[in-house]
Amino acid sequence: MHITGGSVSVRHPAQHRDRSRRNQLSPRAYLATTGRILRQLAADHRSVAMILIVPSLVITLLYFLFVDVPRPPDAPSPFDNACLIMLGVFPLVVMFLITSITMQRERMSGTLERILTTPLRRVDLLAAYGTAFSIAAAAQATLACLVSFWLLDLQTAGSPLWVFAISIVNAVLGVGLGLLCSAFARTEFQAVQFMPVVIVPQLLLCGIIVPRALLPDWLQWISNVMPASYALEALREVGAHPELTATAVRDIAIVVAFAVAALCLAAATLRRRTP
Repeated sequence: MHITGGSVSVRHPAQHRDRSRRNQLSPRAYLATTGRILRQLAADHRSVAMILIVPSLVITLLYFLFVDVPRPPDAPSPFDNACLIMLGVFPLVVMFLITSITMQRERMSGTLERILTTPLRRVDLLAAYGTAFSIAAAAQATLACLVSFWLLDLQTAGSPLWVFAISIVNAVLGVGLGLLCSAFARTEFQAVQFMPVVIVPQLLLCGIIVPRALLPDWLQWISNVMPASYALEALREVGAHPELTATAVRDIAIVVAFAVAALCLAAATLRRRTP
């Protein structure tokens, strides 16, 4: 805009609105993308079976594995301990695999690149992926908990609802880690190869095989920065105490923080051009 004696730069009001809304969630785009991902996931029958059926089948196998194992009268059931571990491990592992492979498939097919050239913002896309896979994780946790508590008589001192909630949090963590790792893979096979790097060390050091207190000091330090350690500890607290303890609350908060951080880092790795 020119005036007498000089000029004044005037920005169009729409520019201010666009910039202010850049990091805001668009409900229409978010819901449309979430629906597309859920429909795509439902059409993949092998993924549906892996999410819903496989965890319950393995838990059932654990039940028959331990059903005739002798134990002292006052000792906890070995099945209860193993089942609690599986209810924490399965959501993390399965959702990591499904998310990383699905996201890499989107990259390789060019779908992700086409989506990112549209007005759809990264926050909409990441929120849609997180919501869609969290719904799948909720279905998995619901079925696995129903089979464990009502059919196989899993006993915990705490409420089954807390076991269900921790399973959901673990699944969201798996989604975030899967989205993040998929950015560094060129093929679906490479996405799967991240599992021994990201997931297996957490399972080895979270206390399943050797209690964390018995690990060497340097391994304890590594275990203390891995979210699976806190997820397993929270489940064991729920299994041993009728009320939610301060340790369990702290552990759940730590796992949630890890999940949010993974999703934020995944958003930062979304590129508009597939290499």
